[in-house]
Parts: sequence; structure tokens; C-alpha cells
Amino acid sequence: MSQIEHILGLERIDRDIFRGPAAESKLPRTFGGQVAAQALVAATETIERDLTVHSLHGYFVAPGKAADPTIFLVDRIRDGGSFASRQVRAVQDGETIFSMQASFHRRDDAGPEHSAIMRDVPGPEELAQDGSTLPVSSRALLEEWGDWDIHVVPATDYEHDKYSPGQQVVWFRSRRPLPDDETFHICTLAYMSDMTLLHSAMVPHPDHKAQMASLDHAMWFLRPFRADEWLLYDQVSPSAHGGRALTHGRIFDRAGNLVAVVTQEGLTRTLREGGEVIPTRKATSK
Repeated sequence: MSQIEHILGLERIDRDIFRGPAAESKLPRTFGGQVAAQALVAATETIERDLTVHSLHGYFVAPGKAADPTIFLVDRIRDGGSFASRQVRAVQDGETIFSMQASFHRRDDAGPEHSAIMRDVPGPEELAQDGSTLPVSSRALLEEWGDWDIHVVPATDYEHDKYSPGQQVVWFRSRRPLPDDETFHICTLAYMSDMTLLHSAMVPHPDHKAQMASLDHAMWFLRPFRADEWLLYDQVSPSAHGGRALTHGRIFDRAGNLVAVVTQEGLTRTLREGGEVIPTRKATSK
């Protein structure tokens, strides 16, 4: 598979126009985390270096073709003293496949501080190294994610929130050391954040076959971190209904600092035997 340095290595073809490389893949559709991360790279390339991205909000509006490069068009919405905003469209064959807004902040504001507490879970070294802790639906992606250590904590090894029906806890990191650049680690985590999150919606339904795809993705970056050091992804799915599921993840570093928060809605449409989609409503003729 393509290394993250290649995936995030966009080519600038005009002032606010970039080309993201295609990544080697066995999947016909572009991995959602890839297009989101590349869009974020494009946005950061138009920002002064003393501003750091603190949030992004994106919509996956059409499937991308994994074998094709993607063009990113950046709109400079605002450049203020403490904040800047960018809008990015990802385009293939003249069609928008992803739309994102990102906000950047200069870290010079003092204020109150607090943080959620990380769950008490086994460390990554205590878990299986062969992918056997991954859900069956995720194991097919192991080759796609070969550059990443991904260890799902067994459900019996942590205390569950009785008010959350779908729960999943995952340790993950880059297997290889990454460049000493904070923005690179932020964009890398945007890529990683789409890994396994939607599968938390299927935890209460282990035998249910569903067509799954990311629909939107929102992310907040709260504290500095490194994507090549262990991060704990604490995931819950508060709702699944009408062929869509809502998922939410909190990402902690090994020391227990909350470094990022993710919210995603995804398609979880029931499949008939043989892979055919069960329609959510009857078709009507006009």
C-alpha cells in the first residue's frame, strides 16, 4: 500500500488548486479518510504557519475512484487575527466527491481547562498482534492499513457505559516514525480517524450484514499529539435508524490526554442474501 507521506504529498498546480495522488489500493472506491486528509493538507497549504487547524467538517457527497488522482479547490473564506477559515472541494472527473470546511486558530488565548478521563483498558502490548481482535468487517481492510498498528480491545476487558448501545475501544498508531511536523501528524490523524469508527455501530448487531459508507465527518483537534505513538480511540454509537448510524469517538494519547474528538454519520443499509440492498422505501412511479 502507499505510505502516508505519498498520500499526503499534494502537488500545487495553482495558487489554491492542488492534486492529490492516487494511493495503491485493492478497493474500487477511495478510502474516506484519504480524501479528508488530502483536503485538509490542501487547506493547510494556504494558511500562515502560526495558525493550526482546530476543526474540520466534511461531507462525502459521491464515491471517489481509488485509482484516480483527486483535484482539491480551496476557497479562502476568512483570514482574521486569531482565526482563519477555508472551504475545500475534492473533485474527480468534474464532479465533487467531498466538501469540507476547516478552521484554524493561533494558540495564544488563555482560558479555563478541563478534559474527559480515558477509560481504564489494557495497553496495546497486552493485545493480540495478528488482527484477530478486529471485527470481521474490518479484517478485510488489514492489507489497506498495513502501515498501521490497530488493536481492538476485547469487550470483556473494560467497563461498559450502560447507556451506550454500541461501544468499541481501539489502540492505533503508525508503524513507522513520521516527520517531526505537527501539521503532518494532524493530517495523518484525519486519515486514521475514519478507520474502524463506523464499525462501532455494528457492535450490537454482529451478525447483521450491511452496506457501509461514511456520509459525513467532523473532527476537533484539542491538544498536540504524535500519530506514530499509541493513541486510544474510544468509540460509541448512540443511534442507528433508517439505514444510517451515528458514531462518536474520543482520541487520547498514552498519557490519557484528550487530543481529538470525532463525530461521523454513516450508511448502514441492510443487505439481502447475495449482497443486494434492501430498499428503505418502495419505489413510486411518476
